[in-house]
Amino acid sequence: MRLRKPHIIIKTIEQLEGIRESGKRNIEILDTVAQKIQAGMTTEEVDRIVYETTKRLGGIPAPLNYQGFPKSVCTSVNSQVCHGIPSEDVILKEGDIINVDVSTIYNDYFSDSSRMFCIGNVSEEAKKLVEVTKEAMIEGLKQVYPGNCFGTMGNAVHKYALQHGYTVVRQIGGHGVGIEFHEEPYVSFVSKAGTGAVFQPGMVFTIEPMVNQGTDEIYIDGNNNWTVYTMDGKLSAQWEIMVAVTEDGYEVMAY
Repeated sequence: MRLRKPHIIIKTIEQLEGIRESGKRNIEILDTVAQKIQAGMTTEEVDRIVYETTKRLGGIPAPLNYQGFPKSVCTSVNSQVCHGIPSEDVILKEGDIINVDVSTIYNDYFSDSSRMFCIGNVSEEAKKLVEVTKEAMIEGLKQVYPGNCFGTMGNAVHKYALQHGYTVVRQIGGHGVGIEFHEEPYVSFVSKAGTGAVFQPGMVFTIEPMVNQGTDEIYIDGNNNWTVYTMDGKLSAQWEIMVAVTEDGYEVMAY
């Protein structure tokens, strides 16, 4: 049986410019969240900030009503790995860590990036997890250049996390983006070096490892069928950047 090769869209110069403009707005939205997020705020308030800022910038929140997702942003707190749904019932408190995952449509082009925020004084263990996750993402970014491959990039992320005593979620990864919200290829961060598609100029995708303090096992909340949690209840962190492959390396389009 022949395995189907992923159809990876190579963006044109015009498309790259459109994605770049969308990415600028995605960054500004996250910058606005960074200025306002604090203890005592609900994740529903974070959602309102994202919605209002997106509309002010002329964009559309990509998550809103995407496959039934009810909000404009994902807010994943502590043991939530991803796809946390903003709520008036979730109040951020001192010591929490939260991933705010923003995705924007601007002039029909998509952008996607997320950041971790530490609320007030967090534990040294939580702070280390957040920092190492960002560093692991950067280790992957260093591997992005024409001729290298996705597997080597993902392997660099995985190795770095393992060296610091953490695990990387296996079932969820990054994705192509730009013309659609989620495009091929699926981007694994537990991959083998030397495997997967070869980087070519014009590819646009996300690097977004989800790094766990304990086991890499996860489960989905059966009540909303969206929010992913660590199986052992320990902390999880994620950083996400949107990257374009250039002639001699990469361009970070949203972070």
